[in-house]
Amino acid sequence: MVVKHILSDYDLSKSEIAEIIKLSEEIKAEPPKYRDALKGRVLIMLFELASLRTRVSFDAGMAQLGGHAIFYDVKGGGFTRGEELEDGVKVLSRYADCIMARVLKQEDIERIGRASTVPVINGMTNMFHPCQNLADLLTIREKKKRFEGLKIAYVGDGGCNTAYSTMIGCSSVGMKVTIVCPDNPRYAPKEEWLEKVKAHSGRTVEVSRDPIKGVQDADVIYTDVWVSAGMEEEKMTRMNAFPPFQVNSKLVSHAKPDCIIMHCLPAHRGLEITSEVMDSPNSVVFDQAENRMHAQKGLLYWLINLKK
Repeated sequence: MVVKHILSDYDLSKSEIAEIIKLSEEIKAEPPKYRDALKGRVLIMLFELASLRTRVSFDAGMAQLGGHAIFYDVKGGGFTRGEELEDGVKVLSRYADCIMARVLKQEDIERIGRASTVPVINGMTNMFHPCQNLADLLTIREKKKRFEGLKIAYVGDGGCNTAYSTMIGCSSVGMKVTIVCPDNPRYAPKEEWLEKVKAHSGRTVEVSRDPIKGVQDADVIYTDVWVSAGMEEEKMTRMNAFPPFQVNSKLVSHAKPDCIIMHCLPAHRGLEITSEVMDSPNSVVFDQAENRMHAQKGLLYWLINLKK
C-alpha cells in the first residue's frame, strides 16, 4: 500500500494544494459539519524543537475534528534509551492514523517517512515548512480571492526553510515570487533550489538585492526572523547584514497600496518588522497564525481520508 507523506512542499502538486485549501475553507466556514470528521482518529506529534503555534494548532485542530493528538518529545532525533528512530516510528504507526514531526534535520523526517506505514507530515525541518505555507496560501486566498498573477516578496533570509517553502508553494499555485535578501550566498536561495522550483512549478523565482525594487508592485510582503533556530552562533553577523531589509512603513510604501503584510511568527518587533507595520490595517499576521490550525485541519482530513 502506498502511503502519502508530506515530507516537503514538493510532495504537493498544484491540484493537491487546491484540494487542501478548498477543504480548509469549508471546514473553517462550517465547523459543526466537521465536528466528528476525525472521530476516533489519533495523531501522534513528535517534537525535537518546541513550538507554540505548531503544537497548539495541531492539537486544537485535531480536537475540533473529533480526534485526539498525543505529544511526544523526541531527543536528538531518537527515542528514549537509545532506541533507533525507525524502530520507534514502526511502533507508532500501529498506534496512530497520522504522524506529525517537527525535527531539526530534513534527513530525519525522511527517515520517519520511510519507516512509517501511516501518513507523515513535516511540521518543520531545517529545510522546509510546508504546513506554514499551506496556512499562508489559505490566508492569501481569503484576502486576495486568487493566486494567479499575484506577486509575493519574501524579505529577509532567503536561505531559510520558510523562504524555500514560500518559493515552492506560491510558485506552484501561479504566484510570482521574489526573494529580497542581502548580497551574500549564506542569506540567498541556493542555485539548485531555484532550478528545482522552476522544474516543479514551471515558474522562475526572482532574487533581488535591493529592498525597494524587490517589493515594487508586491501584493504580499512576507518576512521572518533574522536568526532562526540553530543559527544562534551567527547572531551578530546576521544583525549587521539584515537591517536594510527591515519591513517598515517606508519599505511598504513601495508596494501596492493594498499589499498585505505576513509574518509566520514569532516576530521580533523592531528588528525584521516594526510594530507600526505589524499592527497596521495591511497586516494579516494574526489571521495567518489562526489559519495554521484551519489549514492543518484540512490537511489532516485530506490525508487520513485519502484513497490509497
